[in-house]
Amino acid sequence: MSSILSISDLSKRYGAIQALDKVSFEVPEGSVFGILGPNGSGKTTILGIVMDVLKATSGSFSWNGHPGSSHEQRKKIGTLLETPNFYHYLSGFRNLQISAAIKERSEDDIPRVLRQVNLFDRKDSKFSTYSLGMKQRLAIASTLLGNPNILVFDEPTNGLDPAGIAEIRELIRQLNREGKTIIMASHILDEVEKVCTHVAIIQKGVLKANGSVRDVMASSTGAVASVEIELVSDNLAALEQALKQLPGILHLSNSGTSLNLLCEESLTGTKINQFCFDNGIVLSQLNLKRKSLEKRFLEITGNQSDR
Repeated sequence: MSSILSISDLSKRYGAIQALDKVSFEVPEGSVFGILGPNGSGKTTILGIVMDVLKATSGSFSWNGHPGSSHEQRKKIGTLLETPNFYHYLSGFRNLQISAAIKERSEDDIPRVLRQVNLFDRKDSKFSTYSLGMKQRLAIASTLLGNPNILVFDEPTNGLDPAGIAEIRELIRQLNREGKTIIMASHILDEVEKVCTHVAIIQKGVLKANGSVRDVMASSTGAVASVEIELVSDNLAALEQALKQLPGILHLSNSGTSLNLLCEESLTGTKINQFCFDNGIVLSQLNLKRKSLEKRFLEITGNQSDR
């Protein structure tokens, strides 16, 4: 799979502050690539550099094998680094006419992008009457003018209510199904897990992990990797007491109907089942829970804020 964007040893300093420290990763063509990290981690700085809004202190990047970011290259990329300043008293269509003029795009493309973001029926409504999700969809529509194959979004669901987040999530999936490569920065781990195929995890300007979401979830780091297991037995009290003697359990909680364990990955369900059997306890259920990206993120970053 070829790379749309290649970043090599990218660093950025603001005086004494090291915003980025030799960050390197590649964005595969056709992926939804999430740059993930807390606020202040360096996500927006990366996007600013590759879109030539900021200058790197050192390092390099290339788009489709072409070093740097020329004006012609940037015209092939739909970018949403901050919400456009749409005019509230103008219609969605008129606002896109202004965006098209600024971006040197044809107005003939406006009906297509409005249909693409499901706003064509509201094209003549004033921007002030749009919901938060509709406003963000109009902002994304402006990035689609000219039909670029690469889209770059900075926190595309920031500030939206659950309905708005769901709207943007489905729109990103739809755009990716149409063959577009999407690069998005976000601090909302749940959303990244639902839409992204690949991820780079940034903490305090340092790249902590990158690759496909599956690989990042499965990879080992210096932190203790863990797994969640749910146990059910007729005698939860005896089970809980026995498990306190079993090495490898990081945390144990009793819900009243089951025991939920956070274990080191070396402590498998087979080992737990054998331990219980040897101690005269019969398990009626043993469920291995799928680890969330949020828990993997906390393993990698050590649950530290960047601010």
